[in-house]
Amino acid sequence: MSKPTLADLEAFAVVAAERSFRRAADVIGVSRSALSHRMRHLEEQLGVRLLHRTTRSVSVTDAGSRFLARITPTLSELNATLDTLADDRGEPGGMLRINASRAAARLLLAHIVPAYLRRYPAVELDLVSEGRLVDIVEQGFDAGVRLGEAVPQDMIAVKLGGAMRFLAVASPDYLRRFGTPSVPDDLHKHRCIRQRLPSGKRYRWEFERRGQEIAIDVPGSLTLDDNELMVEAAADGLGIAYVPEIVASERLASGQLVALLEAWSPPYPGLMLYYPGHRHVPAALRAFIDLLKVSDIPAGGQLGIPGS
Repeated sequence: MSKPTLADLEAFAVVAAERSFRRAADVIGVSRSALSHRMRHLEEQLGVRLLHRTTRSVSVTDAGSRFLARITPTLSELNATLDTLADDRGEPGGMLRINASRAAARLLLAHIVPAYLRRYPAVELDLVSEGRLVDIVEQGFDAGVRLGEAVPQDMIAVKLGGAMRFLAVASPDYLRRFGTPSVPDDLHKHRCIRQRLPSGKRYRWEFERRGQEIAIDVPGSLTLDDNELMVEAAADGLGIAYVPEIVASERLASGQLVALLEAWSPPYPGLMLYYPGHRHVPAALRAFIDLLKVSDIPAGGQLGIPGS
């Protein structure tokens, strides 16, 4: 009986992490049908079923889970060894996978990625942007980028840019028609543009002043899931929105929007790049972190989503 190849084992690990032949095929760079055929061949070689397949999803069988648990440390150790060889060559290479919110990915593209790719052409950067918070280890990422409050406690975090704050904003026309709230509780009497988080929950607006913290499930007939859309809706007079200050900065400067409850909106630490501390740090990730630390990212330059 022929033995599985390293490429087959790595492909199985990617399918198990992505739980989708389509997504896994995109990560590996092969066709979906070729990947499916490879997995069936692997199962035939091993004589055991590793994956449950349906028309919409893929899941790992009990035997597949046990097999994955056995091969994962070996694959990780092998990758660490290859990273060490990259260190010996003096130039990072290979694949670097980073998971980030859509807005954080934009920030990286604006301030880090161009210089990084110029400096390290042997690295293939796979930057995945999505709203939901994922387990970066389980999903096969080297690092993630999220708001500091959402970073798991067992991760090492590196600050990305300066502090940020969220502001309640409304158009002058809306304020003329409905008045200006002076304290957060006044929002209960207003039309608010609510936000749907990637988890499906509605975001409660958070305010703080002199140690007093308030979280309000504001009323409103419009719910959106994108900060820029909320800014546009607020500028059109549809209600009060609660968004990162930087997203609304242009309309605030032009007078299309007015900042509200600023005394209740202190700045706080923004985005963090984080990675597991118990694993070998790949040379490509170390180089990314080193560049991040010396890059000039403006304070408040984050476009994060609450709780993302």
